[in-house]
Amino acid sequence: MMKKMMKRTSAVLLGASLMLTTVVPVIHAEEQLQPQVPSISPWAIETLNEGEKYGIFPMEWYYDGFLEEISVDKVNKLLALTEKKIATLGLAENKQYKPVSVKNDNTRGDIVKRMYNIVARYDLPVGKDAIQFMKEQNILQGSPNGLHLEKKATTQQAVILAVRFIKSTYALAEQGSKGVAWIVEDEDTTVYLLGSIHLGTTDLYPFDKKLVTAFNESDALLVEANILDTKALEYYSEKALYTEGKTLKDAVAPETYAKLEQVAKLYDLPMDQLTMQKPWMLSSALSMLAMDDSFGLTPQEMTMHGIDVYFLLNAQLQQKPVIELEGVKAQVDMFDALSPEAQEQSLVAVLDSIISPSDENQSKILKEWFTSWNKGNVEEFAKSFQAMEGTSSEFNKMLFGLRDEQMAKKIMNVLEEKEGKYFVVVGSGHFLVDKNIRYHLEKSGYNVKPFYQ
Repeated sequence: MMKKMMKRTSAVLLGASLMLTTVVPVIHAEEQLQPQVPSISPWAIETLNEGEKYGIFPMEWYYDGFLEEISVDKVNKLLALTEKKIATLGLAENKQYKPVSVKNDNTRGDIVKRMYNIVARYDLPVGKDAIQFMKEQNILQGSPNGLHLEKKATTQQAVILAVRFIKSTYALAEQGSKGVAWIVEDEDTTVYLLGSIHLGTTDLYPFDKKLVTAFNESDALLVEANILDTKALEYYSEKALYTEGKTLKDAVAPETYAKLEQVAKLYDLPMDQLTMQKPWMLSSALSMLAMDDSFGLTPQEMTMHGIDVYFLLNAQLQQKPVIELEGVKAQVDMFDALSPEAQEQSLVAVLDSIISPSDENQSKILKEWFTSWNKGNVEEFAKSFQAMEGTSSEFNKMLFGLRDEQMAKKIMNVLEEKEGKYFVVVGSGHFLVDKNIRYHLEKSGYNVKPFYQ
């Protein structure tokens, strides 16, 4: 019975980490280096931001001759990962496939022909002219002076071509992650509702074309909290740390402190830094560390692949207004207001899950969520989420309930007071638990329909 309760508690904490927006800085023992400035053309930023999610090129390339001619090794690596990404679609083969001739000379024209040979082997309407197909799909765009097919490609140009190619191929195949999404509208306002997972992997990208179009056509993005707001994150740092000489050792039981020492030794983390942080912060940070390398990505990389981060970054790049339904400050205050007992209970559950992992570990739950989100399977996602929801507690009451009612009211204010289209991204749990946002909207007379019909 106790083991089952600990599984539930650990799962609930995973839900907190993934369903709340606040990004917790993950602790590392290594010395942090000064950030380098990447070599990127301004016109390429939005496409590269998209491509970073695909896992087809390492970020280190930005600092290694990104605007110079691409090397043979880099081209081969880029195209191999691009081919692997397309292969995951599981498309039917084109039995009449005949590859076009290539020279492997790293020119722009040759690189797009090699990409064409990747897609032409599948049963898709790609025609027989590689260059014409790439132009029609806006993969090969060139400049006012022409397509420059005989010119050697830079690393940036090759990556841009690959990103456009993948996005185009997924759209042609009518594939891409669908998400758990709904739509609610009145006579002059449309609101799209998307449930987020605040961590992600490359397998979630690209998104379904219909979903991205809805976002692009929206007048504003609504989120729980804008985690790109640097001033709000400063407030987070202030509230999450002890002051006036107090440390974690003063706030938790000796047994809890001993478990933290054990985990710190396991991950080679500095205790002097850990003990400056309040239990609610450590709970979230350490639950992320527990998943390190489970998906081939670091916790920081999984955060940057999170669904809400994706839309926040794109809203920033498109200069689209961001409206907060709660705000970082409100979320931080909510955690900080938890009783000392509830905070320590959450920390103990995370520490125990690291020291004695169960079969129902966080990675397994997260994989289920990613799969359901990718397929747009709301029922399976809800089933998985509700199975780990756990019993009523101070922690659970903080996560949902009143928050859902308040966020629903703000969405209703948009419907009543504004015109146009609005795109809402909040943690999926806020659409799936009992008396969730959808429940409150429907209770007020709105018809919440599935986004995909």
